[in-house]
Amino acid sequence: MSNNTPKSTLNPDNESRREWLKTGLKAGAVSIGAASLGMGLSGCGSDAQATPVAGRVNDTAANLANPFRIDVHCHHIPDFYRASLASEGVLTAGGIPIPPWTPELAVGFMNLYGIQTQVVSISEPGCTHLKTPAERLALAQQINDYTASDLINSQNPLLKGRFGGFGVLPLANPQDPVDMANTIAEARRCMVELGMDGIGVLSNYNGIYLGDPSLTPLMAELNRLGAMAFLHPVTPVKPDNIKLPTFLFEFTFDTTRAAINMLYMGVYRLFPNIRWLLAHAGGTLPFLAYRSSLFTVSPALAQNLNFPELENINAFGSYSQLYYDTALSPAPSAMKSVREVTSTEHILFATDWPFSAPVFVVPGDPAPQLSESFNTEERLAVERGNALREFPTLARRLTSTSRV
Repeated sequence: MSNNTPKSTLNPDNESRREWLKTGLKAGAVSIGAASLGMGLSGCGSDAQATPVAGRVNDTAANLANPFRIDVHCHHIPDFYRASLASEGVLTAGGIPIPPWTPELAVGFMNLYGIQTQVVSISEPGCTHLKTPAERLALAQQINDYTASDLINSQNPLLKGRFGGFGVLPLANPQDPVDMANTIAEARRCMVELGMDGIGVLSNYNGIYLGDPSLTPLMAELNRLGAMAFLHPVTPVKPDNIKLPTFLFEFTFDTTRAAINMLYMGVYRLFPNIRWLLAHAGGTLPFLAYRSSLFTVSPALAQNLNFPELENINAFGSYSQLYYDTALSPAPSAMKSVREVTSTEHILFATDWPFSAPVFVVPGDPAPQLSESFNTEERLAVERGNALREFPTLARRLTSTSRV
C-alpha cells in the first residue's frame, strides 16, 4: 500500500456523495456516472449532483449522471503505435484483430458505463516487435510522451480528468545490456518526470519470464520507485492444433506462469516495494494458490526434487499482497477465488476495453456479476476507493480537477 494515501478515497469534501453512490448501488443503479445515451461526450466534467431513481436499473437518463468508476486495466492504441505494429505485420493481439481506438471513443465508452477515469496501458506486444534497442526506445518514449501530454495532462475539457496511465517499457531482450539500460531509464522517466501512475510489464519478453535473474536490474529500479507494476500477459507458445484465440485462456496461463515464477525466484521478498497488479483476476493463480505453493507447504517434496532451500518463501503471504483486477473476470467463480487469497482492498475494477468491446453491448452496469461476490460497500471500494488509494498521483489529479 502506498504511503501517500489520501485521507478519503471517495470524496474528501462531501460525504453525501458517498451516501448517494451507496443509495444508487442498493437500488440497482450501479451504473451511476455514465452520461445518458443522447449526451455523447457532453457533460462529462459536470460536478452536479443527481438523485438516483430507486429500482430503475436501466434508466440511464436519471441514474447515469456522475461517473465514479476507475478502470485500471484498459488499453490505448495511438495511431502511430498502430502504424508501427502494422509495419512489422502485427495486426492482432491475443488472437483478435487490434480494435479501433481514439480518446473520443474511450470517453464515449466511459460515459455509457459510469467510468470516470481509465488508467490506460499498452497491450501485447509492447515494443517487442521492433528489431533494435534504439527503435524500441524511440517508440516507448513517443508512446509515454503521448500518454502523459495528450491523455493524462490533457487540457481538452472533454478529456481532462478522464485518463491515467502506465508507462510502456522499451524492453525486448532482458539479456541485452543496452535494452536493459534503456528500460531502466525509461521507467524512471515515466514515474519521476512524466508523473505516470505506474509501469506496464509483460509476463515474458521473448520467452524470458518475470523472475528470471536477467530482469533483476529492472526489478531493483521498480522497487526504488515504489511502482505499481501492471503485469499483462502476452501470447505464449501453444500447441498448433489448438485453434482457439489466445485471449480465451492462454493469456490467463501466462500471467500465472510469471506470478508463480516470481514467487519461487524471490522477487516478492527481495523487492517488497513493488506493488504487482495482475491482469484478469490473476489468471489462474487464485485457483492454483494451494497447488502452486506445495513446495512451501511440503518442504520435503522440494528436497526430494532437489529444489533450492525455500525457508524465506511465504507463498500465501505473497499471493495475498498482490493486486488483482476484475477484467473479463467479474463472475463469482473468479472473484470468490480471488477473495480466498487476498482481501477486498486488493481487488480493482477493470474492463480490458477496447479489446473487450464486444462484451459491452448494454449501457449501464459494466459488471453486474460483481454484486454476487461483493456487498454495496465492497463494490464501491473495488470500483473506486481502492484505485484512489493505490494510485495517489491519480487521486491528486482528480482532486485538482474537482472530479473526486
